Amino acid sequence: MSLSALIAPRLPLLRRYARALSGSQSSGDAYVMAMLETLVADPDMFDRENDARVEAYRVFSRIWNSVPLNGRAEKGSNTLAERRLEAITPLPRQAFLLTAVEGFTPEQTAEILDVSEARLSQLITDAGREVAVQVSSTVLVIEDEPIIAMDLEALVDGLGHRCVGNARTRTEAVKMASDKRPGLVLADIRLADGSSGLDAVNDILGSFEVPVIFITAYPESLLTGQRPEPTFLISKPFREDTVRAVISQALFFGVKDAPADHAAA
Repeated sequence: MSLSALIAPRLPLLRRYARALSGSQSSGDAYVMAMLETLVADPDMFDRENDARVEAYRVFSRIWNSVPLNGRAEKGSNTLAERRLEAITPLPRQAFLLTAVEGFTPEQTAEILDVSEARLSQLITDAGREVAVQVSSTVLVIEDEPIIAMDLEALVDGLGHRCVGNARTRTEAVKMASDKRPGLVLADIRLADGSSGLDAVNDILGSFEVPVIFITAYPESLLTGQRPEPTFLISKPFREDTVRAVISQALFFGVKDAPADHAAA
């Protein structure tokens, strides 16, 4: 397959990623064009044996990170999410976008950024903490397995958020949510007394809007192909880096844009 045929299908999402990094579509497109010009001059930079999408982002990242000016996104973004993104430092910003927005696995992201998986884990943690500075929140955990619940609470606390409780049943979950009004819910599906975390979440959402991340060993019970399906779903056993990235994503993008003069409120 020709190099153009491998790259062309990746360009729309790559342009989106470049815009998020640079702060403007015109600037992002300039770097995508620079990547394409580099590949025309040196097509061997692109490993045709590798996954084409991973390879396109890897080559782009190599170009992007070779320019010192790319330490920060351009100022003047319009949306709340874009303004928040400007505040995240360079490599953590890339790690956050690649995992939380572009949907790459930690292994793929480490390859794209040419870092070890241990280094990537630290970058994701750093990004999560920087996100928490901007959107620090309270979190309700709905989980009946004590060890998993403690692990999730530690992840939440480590990112700079505050866990307001752990519910083991539907009844407990609904009461805690009503009392605490958390900014995020982490929910299992099958709970201690045989009740459903999904039912608990539906009860909670009937009272107020809150982003929800389902963490379950039974994702097939949610991925039915019928709407609505959950926006955020993590399968057990989970990777800590995945949970950190999705928590940051849910809070970062789950809050609707506010007027510019209220952004820092």
